[in-house]
Amino acid sequence: MRTSQWSAVAVATGLVITLAACSPGGNDGGETSGQDLSILIGSSGQAETDAVTQAAEAWAEETGNTVEVIAANDLVQQLGQGFSGNNPPDLFYMPWDQFQTYADQGFIEPYAEDLENAGDFLPALREQFTYDDQFYCAPKDFSTLGLQINTDAWEAAGLTDADVPTDWDGLQSVAEQLTTGDQVGLSMGREYQRIGAFMGQAGGGVYEDGEVTADSPENAEALEYLQGLIDAGALAYPQDLEAGWAGEAFGLGRAAMVIEGPWINGAMVNDFPDREFISVELPEGPGGPATFAFSNCWGIPAGSDTRDAAVDLVEYLTADEQQLGFAEAFGVIPSTESGSAAYAEQFPENAAFVAGVEYAQSPVAFAGAAAAVADFNSSLETQGLADPAAVLGPFQENLQAAADEANG
Repeated sequence: MRTSQWSAVAVATGLVITLAACSPGGNDGGETSGQDLSILIGSSGQAETDAVTQAAEAWAEETGNTVEVIAANDLVQQLGQGFSGNNPPDLFYMPWDQFQTYADQGFIEPYAEDLENAGDFLPALREQFTYDDQFYCAPKDFSTLGLQINTDAWEAAGLTDADVPTDWDGLQSVAEQLTTGDQVGLSMGREYQRIGAFMGQAGGGVYEDGEVTADSPENAEALEYLQGLIDAGALAYPQDLEAGWAGEAFGLGRAAMVIEGPWINGAMVNDFPDREFISVELPEGPGGPATFAFSNCWGIPAGSDTRDAAVDLVEYLTADEQQLGFAEAFGVIPSTESGSAAYAEQFPENAAFVAGVEYAQSPVAFAGAAAAVADFNSSLETQGLADPAAVLGPFQENLQAAADEANG
């Protein structure tokens, strides 16, 4: 299910203990040729695995190294196992929601400022992978959330370009008009990774300037707005539509609009090639525009024997030309300012995702936050949004406890 690649994974206490049990050793890692590198990725599918493998092998041939690309079945679990066994991969996808946990534990190398292209990355992504004022690891690409519209359903409802929603009122209006007996107007995942964008649009958020703000009035307003869409029959979750994720509901014609990232493009091409749609920016809320920016960075273990070779490979993989090749292969957006601008020109149908990075927020990701997010998502499953205090209150308590531990 595509949405899982951007869903928070709870960092179980056992994993944190495992990470603390063993730190990688090594020498200065100064050799850039004659090295054998292993690369662990969390792949979205065969297209991504093939593209990364081909790029890594091309670099290896140029530099006199060898590489092995491993597509993880469970990236977080396999990464934790590698570190606990003192045998981490030489290079790996470091998910946004795990980054601060690993940085806090001292397990990843803060190398990114040494890159020749260190100043080229988008500021929001630099911030996402900065810890204790150090830019740790290079963002490999990024995605933001946008609104996908089924153009056939749109025309059938008598809607035009002038009706594309730019605010919450407009979104509610078109969602209601698009709702029929066979399809709901809007669908999205029942999780913080989607609902949190509405919190930002309301002027809220869950962690700002070192303060936990999950139970704020703005966040309650966001949940009340979404509950209003549910009460009107204009919003339904994928599970309610017998779909594994919002993209499937969209492809099957059970939802006329969904909120997803650019990965939905590949899903439609592969699974629902006849689905005609456009992607637009998310509507603004009373607090202004907001979306989420999701990314992985290229992680290198602290003290790695192959550090310099891995850094050289990261520079190769994050060059604009290579990132644009990845964009064409599996839909991601380049993480550099020049690369993302070129992407918007090359793929104008995805310009909304690039535009979103200007006001995108990073989902909460400090050390220990993932477990609190997972608990919040579970409470959304069991309690819903009808009583915002019932879900935001425990979220506040759990996040505060995690923040106290992280800052203690």
